[in-house]
Amino acid sequence: MSSVLQGFTKSLAMTFVSEIGDKTFFAAAILAMRYPRRLVLAGCVSALIVMTILSATVGWAAPNLISRKWTHHITTLLFFGFGLWSLWDGFKEGGGGSEELAEVEAELYSDLKANGKTTKDNSKTEDENKKQKRPFLTQFFSPIFLKAFSINFFGEFGDKSQLATIGLAADENPFGVVLGGIVAQLVCTTAAVIGGKSLASQISERIVALSGGMLFIIFGIQSFLTSVEA
Repeated sequence: MSSVLQGFTKSLAMTFVSEIGDKTFFAAAILAMRYPRRLVLAGCVSALIVMTILSATVGWAAPNLISRKWTHHITTLLFFGFGLWSLWDGFKEGGGGSEELAEVEAELYSDLKANGKTTKDNSKTEDENKKQKRPFLTQFFSPIFLKAFSINFFGEFGDKSQLATIGLAADENPFGVVLGGIVAQLVCTTAAVIGGKSLASQISERIVALSGGMLFIIFGIQSFLTSVEA
């Protein structure tokens, strides 16, 4: 039980500081301004849950492919590496938190224009109002749900939080890692969808990066001390 709780706690803290101010966080906030929040939230959270489970599964399988001793050492190096990376990003950042938000917003809007969708927002809103009358499950096949799902799913590939989840699941109880990751993803994404751009623009990327960097370093030290004691 203690191993599950430890995996849950580490995953919850790591995922939270990694996702707040992340591109997928900003994407969820921007999409929620244009489309029904319920569908955006469902698409974003579903994608992040699937990615968390996949990442934890890879981490759980890793010790079966190489020795647990090596996976532990690799995980320790990942924690230190991500910690230094985050601290470096934090020191480079200015005081504001709107640069990445503006970048994500520009990417999303350019994508919408490229697909000829900016002129159809009103009609899409009307279509969604009609879909409210359909059975609940059929709404998950809507273009809005699929857009939110795909943006967040592919946005997490190779992301720092995904790699850290793999490393954490290789060293901790995978069930606890998955549960902690899902809770953190749900909290962060819900805040992004409800708060929208006004909340996203208030987030300091520097503080988030420095906090995440220190947390990764702490995890790295703990992992290193565990290997020494062993």
